[in-house]
Amino acid sequence: MLSSLKVLFFSLFISFFLPDAFPQNFSSSNLPLVFINTNGQTIADDPKITADLGIIWNGPGKRNALTDPKNNYNGKIAIEVRGSSSQMFPKKGYGFETKSSTLADIDVSLLGMPEENDWVLYAPYTDKTMVRDVLTYTLDASLGHWSPRCRYVELFLNGNYQGVYVLMEKIKRNKNRVDIAKLLTTDNSGENLTGGYIVKIDKATGGGGEGWSSNYYNVVGRTFYQYDYPKSKEITAAQRNYILTYVGNMERTLYIEKFTGVGSYHDFMNDSSFIDFMIINELAKNVDGYRLSSYLYKGKNDRVNCGPIWDFNLTYGNADYYNGWIATGFQYQANMGMDGWQNPFWWSKLMKDSEYVKKLRRRWSLLRKKELSDHRINFVIDSLTSLISEAKDRNYQRWTGVIGVDIWPNYYVGSTYNDEVNWMKSWIDQRLFFLDLQWPYDFTGKDDLLAAQSHSIYPNPFVDRLTVKLASVQSGDITAELYNSGGILVGANRAAAQNGEIQLNFSENKLRAGLYTIRLTRNNKVLLTEKIVKTR
Repeated sequence: MLSSLKVLFFSLFISFFLPDAFPQNFSSSNLPLVFINTNGQTIADDPKITADLGIIWNGPGKRNALTDPKNNYNGKIAIEVRGSSSQMFPKKGYGFETKSSTLADIDVSLLGMPEENDWVLYAPYTDKTMVRDVLTYTLDASLGHWSPRCRYVELFLNGNYQGVYVLMEKIKRNKNRVDIAKLLTTDNSGENLTGGYIVKIDKATGGGGEGWSSNYYNVVGRTFYQYDYPKSKEITAAQRNYILTYVGNMERTLYIEKFTGVGSYHDFMNDSSFIDFMIINELAKNVDGYRLSSYLYKGKNDRVNCGPIWDFNLTYGNADYYNGWIATGFQYQANMGMDGWQNPFWWSKLMKDSEYVKKLRRRWSLLRKKELSDHRINFVIDSLTSLISEAKDRNYQRWTGVIGVDIWPNYYVGSTYNDEVNWMKSWIDQRLFFLDLQWPYDFTGKDDLLAAQSHSIYPNPFVDRLTVKLASVQSGDITAELYNSGGILVGANRAAAQNGEIQLNFSENKLRAGLYTIRLTRNNKVLLTEKIVKTR
């Protein structure tokens, strides 16, 4: 009786005092609830303003009510509008930093993600499925890379419902993000000068900074590299000169097509990372891939790596320009006319190297067996759409002029949400068929046959204990993370492999029966991502 009166009182409160604040009959969600109060201020692109942030999250598998306490975070933030072209949409995306009561940066764990102070609230709008970014980050992470961790939430701004957002990690140098060494202003010579650096290829808007132009021309102009870490205001002259010269040498070896021997491009770049970056961008046929929202990073005494990936809302057919809607053709070869942002020349040069192409095809064929199989891609899509199935209706009640409306740069416009998801799935099926034809690889050699073997995990289904059999002997401790169907971390183990096997015990985590994902990493590299079922 008391509970019923509480719900009635809350409903009356909403009706009389906040008539436009909440969707009709909305009292709780399966997603975390995020509340931002700007205290009368307007959030601008720059500078950040101080605001209050509260998050209600009662844990994996539990509902979150509007009347619950703000138990995951309740404190200060500095917030601004983020993005470039996306700023023209009425549903705004935001970047924010968590702050102490004295407004100093403070690292916190939000929704089970590792502690940090830089976060993004991504606002799906032109991507009407609301899954393209999260899908791509999920697939990329299974390839062994750090990709931004994501959590779907429902956002309230100054008491007004804003719909479904994605709280995600911002690309940043950090042991739990881009794991490279911290550069100090005193690191100006020797080994310390060699890393770490993060360089961005992007528009100057959306947080862009200073940098340098390539020595080599694309179709129009030259690629512009921005200092992302250290920032342009913090990087020293010696550090600027080092990374500029290093990337310049990498470009020179590719420009003159020095593919083998001493002084080849292999001395300057880790081609495996470029291959995976290319696979993800071509799978998604990202019209902004390569030329915008693209990153390079370099650790101490290491070569240049390509990544992390970022910004995949205009993918999987969701663009009406540069043939982005066509499931065939390669995006690295796209004809962009006189567009000022062209693909860097070095992608076409890499594809002239027969060994690079062979390695690319081999990697693609291996990934198609498991990480990028038809079954797994569809499973991830279905899992994500299921997770937001309740909240997406509220989102499109809030943003009524989206479904069934042509919003830049949509090519396909479905009448319903399901139309949008089904069209994307069909497009992906066609894309996979095209890439399978373009990137075949015949596993005939002994080494190739060994490489084609995968890790295994058993028993599956399981109760509490698991055994992982690795395809090869791995040294060092291995971390096992267990995620529920909502992508929330619910258990972790750390163990050393013995004779190529790992024994895991999750009895202390008191897990419910259901579907989980287990993720094994060593030195921040993913060894295995597998769906497993707990029986009781």
